Amino acid sequence: MRKKHIYITLALLIGFATYVHAMSHGSKKDIVDTAISAGSFSTLVAALEAAGLVETLKGEGPFTVFAPTDDGFAKLPEGTLEDLLKPENKDKLTGILTYHVIPGKVMAADAVKLDSAPTVNGKKFMITKKDGSVFVDNAKVVKTDIEASNGVIHVIDNVIIPN
Repeated sequence: MRKKHIYITLALLIGFATYVHAMSHGSKKDIVDTAISAGSFSTLVAALEAAGLVETLKGEGPFTVFAPTDDGFAKLPEGTLEDLLKPENKDKLTGILTYHVIPGKVMAADAVKLDSAPTVNGKKFMITKKDGSVFVDNAKVVKTDIEASNGVIHVIDNVIIPN
């Protein structure tokens, strides 16, 4: 019986040591895998796939993604998302999605000091503060600093559309 306890304890210690080693060597999930595991970004992930951006956001980065939730995508006018996901609208979809990405890793504490931010698609979005909340264009930032191996995700409640 005592031998069994020693083996169980040893197995637990090895498992814990493996976990600590993995975490200390950057085994966090990339931005796409982090979004997938969160469970509230399936529409975003589908849009990234349709635009051919999954491999880019799985790349080295770093990237800062202002990620609309599934509920945020649901706020788009009826038919808009379906239209954007059509192959003939890939360029337009890519422009919208890259408007949600800032090159580099920008944590919330730094983002709130900005009035605007240059996005990967070449345009800037506005950053405003109102009543204790932070907005990027018309989208409210609802959760910040979700770290991934290649950047950070800030959750927003709407899709932001470049003008």
